[in-house]
Amino acid sequence: MKALSVIPLQAGSAALTDVEEPPLSDGPILVETLAVGVCGTDLEILSGAYGWSPPGRERLVLGHESLGRVLEAPAGSPVTAGDLVVGIVRRPDPVPCANCAVLEWDFCRNGLYTERGIKEHDGYLSERYRITPDYVVKVDPRLGLLGVLLEPTSVVAKAWEEVERVGGRAHWSPRSVLVTGAGPIGLLAALLGVQRGFDVHVLDRMGEGVKPDLVAALGATYHSGTPSDLDIHPDVVIECTGVATVILDAMATIGVGGVMCLTGVSSSGHQISLDEGALNRSMVLENVAVVGSVNANRRHYEAAAAALAAADLEWLSRVVTRRVPLDRWSDALLRHDDDVKVVIEVQPIGSTSR
Repeated sequence: MKALSVIPLQAGSAALTDVEEPPLSDGPILVETLAVGVCGTDLEILSGAYGWSPPGRERLVLGHESLGRVLEAPAGSPVTAGDLVVGIVRRPDPVPCANCAVLEWDFCRNGLYTERGIKEHDGYLSERYRITPDYVVKVDPRLGLLGVLLEPTSVVAKAWEEVERVGGRAHWSPRSVLVTGAGPIGLLAALLGVQRGFDVHVLDRMGEGVKPDLVAALGATYHSGTPSDLDIHPDVVIECTGVATVILDAMATIGVGGVMCLTGVSSSGHQISLDEGALNRSMVLENVAVVGSVNANRRHYEAAAAALAAADLEWLSRVVTRRVPLDRWSDALLRHDDDVKVVIEVQPIGSTSR
């Protein structure tokens, strides 16, 4: 079968090659891959900046934003042949740490977890893969190809859970939300905010185009510029850019008792000036909380599946702006001005390879 793999930490090593069928040791459920989303983590791995190959192996199969169709499943499995499914990315460490022991592997404390397509475990960008029942999530069949959005939605489902947990430390009735960044993560974070009934504002750099249109169609308000330009002090900030200046500016705008969740990863080496004392003073005196969030566990995938099933399918279809066939995978890496989510189609969803 075909698979897209890289030699981690070696730029230019990506290749579509023939590989062996997935091993039974990966699980009794056999899944045919339909589509895989491309995100910033994939681009980092492809650039040679990130990634770990499986033990004893040189190459790592890419792909963690998956959508597949079950080909085989043993009796008693939560899925059956023909079901659309998504594979969970992270696996708990084998020690395990205290969090992994209770299936909170997204809070792994010792770093010994593995991640499909990222860290020491082949990903989903192959024609077929195997998986165990506890790491497969069923997708509403009405979503079709749009089920590929489930993994990034799980990331913001966890972010929203973090916000609600921290906000619940006192009486809290949030109304306004600022999402910084209108990429796939930001748009999906805004979707979950709108579904919660909040007044959602989305900030990005683009003055016009597909992103402002998507925000308006969602029933949210789009802004370009900086957080301090806005005449709002949001109860919730979901930060999705990883841009240090945006993060610090947004921190200074949070309302009293507000919560900010960081989901974007910043690059190092950039120096900026700020009044640390004023920022600390406002955060302390106004009970502001800032938390970081990465990855997701099973309940977040299930929450994401429910959120996508309740979403407007026409709006979701506009989030997936480009589909690239597997044999032209490199086209998915070229940025277009109107790109939001780019997807590599491994197998047309209306057919089967077996």
